[in-house]
Amino acid sequence: MMSAVRAPFRMLRLTVSGRAVLLAVAVAGAPSLAYAQAPAGGSTSTQPAKPAAKPKTDAKPDAKSGSKPATKPDPKAAQRPREPAPMPLLGQQIAYPSLDTPGGSGDIAYGAYQRGYYITAFNEALKRARADNDPAAMTLLGELYSEGLGVPLDPKKAVEWYRKAADAGSPGALFALGNMTLAGRGVPLDEPAAAQLFKQAAEKGSAGAAYNLGLLYLQGRKIPKEPSEAARWFELAAAKDVEDAQYALGVLLKEGNGVEKDIAASARMMGAAARLGHITAEVEFAIMQFNGTGVAKDEAAAAALFRKAALAGNAIAQNRYARLLAVGRGVTQDKVQAAAWHLVAKSRGLGDPMLDDVVAKLPEPDRKKAQTQAARWESGRS
Repeated sequence: MMSAVRAPFRMLRLTVSGRAVLLAVAVAGAPSLAYAQAPAGGSTSTQPAKPAAKPKTDAKPDAKSGSKPATKPDPKAAQRPREPAPMPLLGQQIAYPSLDTPGGSGDIAYGAYQRGYYITAFNEALKRARADNDPAAMTLLGELYSEGLGVPLDPKKAVEWYRKAADAGSPGALFALGNMTLAGRGVPLDEPAAAQLFKQAAEKGSAGAAYNLGLLYLQGRKIPKEPSEAARWFELAAAKDVEDAQYALGVLLKEGNGVEKDIAASARMMGAAARLGHITAEVEFAIMQFNGTGVAKDEAAAAALFRKAALAGNAIAQNRYARLLAVGRGVTQDKVQAAAWHLVAKSRGLGDPMLDDVVAKLPEPDRKKAQTQAARWESGRS
């Protein structure tokens, strides 16, 4: 059910619904398999982080906590040319420790980092790294140098701090080192070495590292291609709610690649990933629900899931939802809405002669209404 997509960094080929597809970065609102990026500080939580609040330049002291305001964000840091991120952030969302709160044990360095006060974050982290050999502080310093936040962009210094943090026991730093090694940032590109770092981090509990290691085994470029090993590491990451790993394992279970074919287990993995918001999994699971494949047949639930993915911009979901609206399966029949969703999907390159016929047979006022709705929806997303 999926079409090939282009990826700017890494690609791997899997089979989904009987068709070979390239799985890489998010395209048209449909995230696929891509390397997970290590969060700052080494956390491997998959809980979505709240966006960092934009700091005000006239920040005042916190009257309750008595803490002084962080120094103003470095304006040069925002203007400084940045290296493009070597890998997209998928599956692993940054999770920050609690901000500094009255009577709490919040983390001043990470609180500053989250707010965008990078110079303060750097100074506080450096103080802790020197005084306490704190692995979280050293990992944060690595992140700041890696991204050029509050300090000059310097991948080599980032690697130095990540290594110190890794030596101090941080699985997140091992994960970050693996990503740096895989991308050749601050160190020579070395996929087998990256795999070893991911393995060490995964054995220490890093779900993102387990997922990345699974991808390397699945691709089999510089390390042996072993789908069974890929499935094993995906399973570890999936158990910690890494939605990309759940989706990947669902694909392997569906095709019997590296594991015994198990459609019901595949549906459970697809469903789990869909519930966490993995849009490609939402589409795949909706198809399974509609057809009763590995899960109880439920056309209404499938239609709702197609609509959710369609609203997120997935062209396949838009097409499938349009078809259901056109014939009234799982949802009340509405040919005008069907035509509107078809036009949106068609603008993304996914044509459908059956739905072209639906549009052509609409009365002129309804056809114009559908065109207006499609244009309004597209305008709202641009």
